[in-house]
Amino acid sequence: MSTLRNKVQLIGNLGNDPEIITLESGKKLAKFSLATNETYKNAQGESVTDTQWHNIVVWNKTAEIVEKYLSKGKEVAIEGKLTTKSYDDKDGIKRYMTEIIVNELLLIGSK
Repeated sequence: MSTLRNKVQLIGNLGNDPEIITLESGKKLAKFSLATNETYKNAQGESVTDTQWHNIVVWNKTAEIVEKYLSKGKEVAIEGKLTTKSYDDKDGIKRYMTEIIVNELLLIGSK
């Protein structure tokens, strides 16, 4: 059961082209937003799509795959863990940001 702690699996579409950062150490970092959609019927029987946006962070060799193959709109499956960071904005208000750090990535859809 310990492998189930803090595990996230998502399938969605990239909301933007990945931002690729090469660190001084030579390691690569890729960041992008991922949209997941859930469709349901409301009380009036109308079909409604709810889109959730997720901040995705990918490191090292997997970031190189992201850089080479992914762009806005591409469908991808990811598995990773949730992390939350906090920072103070320009007005001194504490803000929180949740990201998913990717362990595994699977390219889905057409090439």
